Amino acid sequence: MSLRYSAGVLLFRRSPDLEVLIGHMGGPLWARKDASAWSIPKGEYEPVDEEPRAAAAREFGEELGLPVPAGEWIPLGDVEYGSGRSRKQVTVWAVEGDLDPADVVPGTFEMEWPPRSGRKAEFPEIDRAAWFTPDIATEKLGKGQRPYLDRLIAHLAL
Repeated sequence: MSLRYSAGVLLFRRSPDLEVLIGHMGGPLWARKDASAWSIPKGEYEPVDEEPRAAAAREFGEELGLPVPAGEWIPLGDVEYGSGRSRKQVTVWAVEGDLDPADVVPGTFEMEWPPRSGRKAEFPEIDRAAWFTPDIATEKLGKGQRPYLDRLIAHLAL
């Protein structure tokens, strides 16, 4: 079994109700999906080369094109998910802050598209970001990332 590592930042604000910032996954595979097609800004790293918190900050910047807002980093711990031989351990911190989703300039990735065509195309890592209440974010996030919402709510004792 191979274990991959990922780290990210769940940005939250109280305006006055709790909201979290998540991104809709980019690329043609997610274009027509909404439920379970959003993600906490995160990405993979190699533990021998980089600390998880540094990776979380780097990935937030790469995915959104913006730095993590200044604020306390609240550890939300690890979640492991995946199936078969491919598992992922995700480490997330919450940071209270604000940013305008209109300011997001997502990073890009390249993949063969259409499949087996031999052509490469470039797509945004996320095609949009938005603020949602935890109830709505729960529907939008992939199942493996949903525990972070509960952990954030428990930490804030809402």
